[in-house]
Amino acid sequence: MTQAENEEKRVMRVIVCRPGELAEVKEIDTDLKSMQEVVGGFIEEYMPFTGDDPREDDIAIICNEEGKMNRMPPNRAIADEDGQIMDIIVGPFFICYAPLESETFESLPPDLEEKYRKKFELPEMFFKSEKGITAVKYEPEPRAPENAQTR
Repeated sequence: MTQAENEEKRVMRVIVCRPGELAEVKEIDTDLKSMQEVVGGFIEEYMPFTGDDPREDDIAIICNEEGKMNRMPPNRAIADEDGQIMDIIVGPFFICYAPLESETFESLPPDLEEKYRKKFELPEMFFKSEKGITAVKYEPEPRAPENAQTR
């Protein structure tokens, strides 16, 4: 679906990251209620990225505003260029495009979608050491299909 078609339908393609799960590209509605459903509460915009491509300044993480206060599980680390952890996002979040000239969140450009999907693809576990907190990526256990019966 093209950006124009998404805008007409009022949906955007985002990268959804949940604790303990692989990141996935999904289409979500652009209304506040849909965004709140993804993050499990009030939304907060966080824009920690920079890069050689000036569009990276417009990439936003949309997370739960009260995630840390509500002790949601750790999800993914945000690291600087040197790999030093700057922050840890807790609870589910999504990544989208938020250019300054736009009043709404948008789908990521395809090349940036691919770059950030790969960057956040694997979930992380966090450990405390003498050097501080360390994030370790891991391959999660496959999830059972939602319609599978349990015994």
